[in-house]
Amino acid sequence: MPGSVLWLLGGLPQATANFAAHAARAGIAPERLIFAPPLPGPAHRARLTLTALALDTAPYNGHTTTSDALWAGVPVLTCAGQSVASRVSASLLTAASLPDLITDSPQAYAALALMLAREPDRLATLRERTRAARASALFDTPAYAAAFTAALEAMHTRYLTGQPPAPITVASD
Repeated sequence: MPGSVLWLLGGLPQATANFAAHAARAGIAPERLIFAPPLPGPAHRARLTLTALALDTAPYNGHTTTSDALWAGVPVLTCAGQSVASRVSASLLTAASLPDLITDSPQAYAALALMLAREPDRLATLRERTRAARASALFDTPAYAAAFTAALEAMHTRYLTGQPPAPITVASD
């Protein structure tokens, strides 16, 4: 997309050099790559707010990276795969009520990324929804802790009463 840059976490000089060389062979101008130095968590999340859209990786999705971007109010586009490691971002986006950022193929991923780059109003709406996601179940640690505790207590009760293991459903508010 004209005027866009790819912002990556730098840190390992050889990895940065290898990536830049590969990008150059693909015809990507070096000034379109930004390798940001590692920063402590709060400073890193603060700079993420400057990002328009986070592009998740495949087949190994972002974990903390996706959580950090969502906390910073940055929409994350992902392509859900078949393995657990390739579905983490989809799970986080679902918990944040942002399932429309989950695609199921590389083609759908590329099409949605391009559409969002060409439609700044739609991307701005997604950014607002992502900022609002900080109030979602994904970031509600006290509610998660209460539900997890209830699940553990239900499992323990089953064990104490001699019941066999079984799925446990915990009501959420």
